[in-house]
Amino acid sequence: MPYTVDFQNVSTAGLESSPVAEALAGLRANEARYFKNKYNHVFTTVPAEESPEIVDYVNRVLKERDLVIESRPLEVTSFEVEGTRWTYVFYQSGLSINVLYGLEEGSKRAVGFKLSQGMEIPAELAGTFKFARQKSKLAGEIRGSFFVIKGEYSI
Repeated sequence: MPYTVDFQNVSTAGLESSPVAEALAGLRANEARYFKNKYNHVFTTVPAEESPEIVDYVNRVLKERDLVIESRPLEVTSFEVEGTRWTYVFYQSGLSINVLYGLEEGSKRAVGFKLSQGMEIPAELAGTFKFARQKSKLAGEIRGSFFVIKGEYSI
């Protein structure tokens, strides 16, 4: 069942099993606010088990860097705005991965990692990526990193 993310009244709905549920909910709400303000898009998620094809897609893209995320996916979403497909997976550990995939040849394509406040850098990302810090009213401190996608992928 879809969940419309409310960035004014942050809820841990769907993320309760995370040890950093409140911070992860803030991170999810931060993304919802961004898409509402920039694109007037309402950010909705579904439980990961309802859309395993989204998790499979992200896993295929991550294989480009030989990455396998050990944490359990909790929620996912995938949508298109202004010629870009955005795909998100929110993990139990507090990690959020998004795939920004421009649909036109030569447009931006990247994978972003965001770490919820209070979580450690996952072993599979440690030593490989440097994380920049960003302050957020909704999520506290977010640490983020990314890599540029070289291959061609579709859901």
